[in-house]
Amino acid sequence: MNPRSTPSDLNGPAAAVAAAVLFGLAAPFAKLLLRETAPLMLSALLYLGAALALNLFALGWPRPRPEARLTGNDWLPMVAIIAAGGIAGPFLMLLGLRRVSAVAGSLMLNLETPFTVLLAVLLFREHLGLAAALATGAIVMGGALLGFRPGELGGDWFGAIEIAGACLAWAADNNLSQQLSLKDPLDVGRAKTLGAGVCVLIIALLAGVRFPGLRGSAAALALGAGSYGLSLVLALKAMRLMGAAREAAYFSTAPFIGALVAVPIFREWPHAVDWIGSCLMAIGVVALTTERHEHLHAHAPIEHEHLHYHDVHHQHLHPQPEVEEPHSHWHRHAAYSHAHRHYPDAHHRHSHK
Repeated sequence: MNPRSTPSDLNGPAAAVAAAVLFGLAAPFAKLLLRETAPLMLSALLYLGAALALNLFALGWPRPRPEARLTGNDWLPMVAIIAAGGIAGPFLMLLGLRRVSAVAGSLMLNLETPFTVLLAVLLFREHLGLAAALATGAIVMGGALLGFRPGELGGDWFGAIEIAGACLAWAADNNLSQQLSLKDPLDVGRAKTLGAGVCVLIIALLAGVRFPGLRGSAAALALGAGSYGLSLVLALKAMRLMGAAREAAYFSTAPFIGALVAVPIFREWPHAVDWIGSCLMAIGVVALTTERHEHLHAHAPIEHEHLHYHDVHHQHLHPQPEVEEPHSHWHRHAAYSHAHRHYPDAHHRHSHK
């Protein structure tokens, strides 16, 4: 069987950037919706909109190539993903957006990247070189500057802390989602959005929070469908191909997109210190996204199931002579060594001396 190349090098960044664009729209438009909707109810409606869109997509457009399905062992991390990324993260972000401006709030969402990288390195053994570490530090410093002068953009420190907490929750979500990135991203997205939406809605109703008007509810559901639903599926695909840390680096363009959209909507113009903080964040993002990682590395034997091509990492035989690619089935990887550019995906999680 001759190996073929995969579109991973292009598909990973493309999916990550598309996810970032969709998620970047969430902060400024969510701030608009907060004028008539309580944060808890808005958080529920955003995820219910995402769940509705993903389930309609699954019913209306059957997928010709089945992917690896969720199993019983996947539900424990799924519960943690729902709690961190689906409940805590959005609620803290919406609380913070009530205290800070849309521009500052959007830019501070860049803190998700260094938090994701930090957890990926400390807890999940992803490698981070010196250049990437310095880039991550630049993003953190930029976020600190945005919080240092909150009055310039109409906010306060407590709102900045709430948004930082949301970023930390999403960082945990990103790294836990990496553990499920070989599963069908649509199944993962449907489970996460529906679980989070229902849980937060129950909490909101028990707390006596009311639904907004019909127009506000429809707007929240529509925003959730794109910024949370479709964005989540694209982000999961990117994590599969690139690893959580690199996907987070590309996803860091989302706050800048949100800030650019917020300027004409809210007529909020950044001041000098905000430009400095934004530039530091931008430098860090560019440095992370242009990182090249290539060396001789060894692959240990592993068995798993996921959607794949017969590339250099997937050389195995099938009973039938011709198979359609990509396809999903249980397969085994033999031990071998080679050198090429790679990310810490499911096939490249190795130690570095």
